[in-house]
Amino acid sequence: MDYKVALGFAIPLSLAIVGFGSAIALGRAVSSAMDATGRQPEAATKILINMATGCAFIEALTIYALVFAFSLAGKF
Repeated sequence: MDYKVALGFAIPLSLAIVGFGSAIALGRAVSSAMDATGRQPEAATKILINMATGCAFIEALTIYALVFAFSLAGKF
């Protein structure tokens, strides 16, 4: 098997896995933040800030994977 064929299969598959993992992580983060806000409504601002920071890191990892995939796709 040529490396181009392997990249052709691996790049979309890896992006799908990264997207699925990112969606799961974001869903769990927001779910936990909403649960925490329901338990302590007075701490909603602190919870929101921590949730937004965590979501930004999750999205950054997803974007890094996308950029890496595009750089690998340039090898075609």
